[in-house]
Amino acid sequence: MRTVLIVDDSSTLREMIAGLLTQAGLTVLEAKDGLEAQAIIQSNPPDLVVLDIVMPNMNGYELCRWLKKTAATQSIPIILCSSKAEEFDHYWGLKQGADAYVSKPFRPEDLVNTVKQLLR
Repeated sequence: MRTVLIVDDSSTLREMIAGLLTQAGLTVLEAKDGLEAQAIIQSNPPDLVVLDIVMPNMNGYELCRWLKKTAATQSIPIILCSSKAEEFDHYWGLKQGADAYVSKPFRPEDLVNTVKQLLR
């Protein structure tokens, strides 16, 4: 079974995304910020990361760059999922190494389809 790590400082949003992905047949791990996510990734690397940008301690851009620069994790697909929805935000997120960008608020099926597509 494929594992997805959800990294977001909003427990409500983590819970909602976890519910969607669990219904889609995926195993879900959760982290409240980039530092917690780093620890999880080092001990139990997921198959994909859904990542917020604006978080305390280590933001999503920093975690994305760390993932893509680390040999053991550089092939893990990353979906940035953020309320930063301007065209520049999308451009900058993909420039940091993200594989996809989903703007909040999002349609649940759009996020699930993006996850499934990147896990193929």
